[in-house]
Amino acid sequence: MEQQNSQQALEQKIDKLQKSIDKLNKIFLWTLIITAVLFIVPLVGLLFVIPQFISTITSYGGLLQ
Repeated sequence: MEQQNSQQALEQKIDKLQKSIDKLNKIFLWTLIITAVLFIVPLVGLLFVIPQFISTITSYGGLLQ
């Protein structure tokens, strides 16, 4: 009887632990997604801005000569 109660208590603790782990996995997943978006979106933006900036600078260089 006592062993059965301790086994049920262990199962309850394992269930709680599993729920906590699932929550942590969701948190880590969203942290990864947000970090990727905040890092990759500016890089993609720079891919479009830098060539335009370079062409603007070189056109001003041509005007100054």
